[in-house]
Amino acid sequence: MGKLRQRKPRLKLDAKQYRLLREEVLRRDGWRCYGAILEVHHGKFRSRLGGDTAENLITLCIDCHRAGHRVGGGSALTASIEDGQ
Repeated sequence: MGKLRQRKPRLKLDAKQYRLLREEVLRRDGWRCYGAILEVHHGKFRSRLGGDTAENLITLCIDCHRAGHRVGGGSALTASIEDGQ
């Protein structure tokens, strides 16, 4: 059996440090994933009296947002919001 190498300990941040670092990285990267723009989608459309509340909003990439509006007016996305997913 070969020699075992001691690994460097992995950096582990506490919850507050992680949140701050996460925010910094998202801001640095322009809230984009490989060029995808992130948008906010209303589960229940405002035209149908859906509110601007956290419970009625979900973050989607631009492609998913467009697809959601094409397929059933976003009903599948609305269902996922209502299910808490």
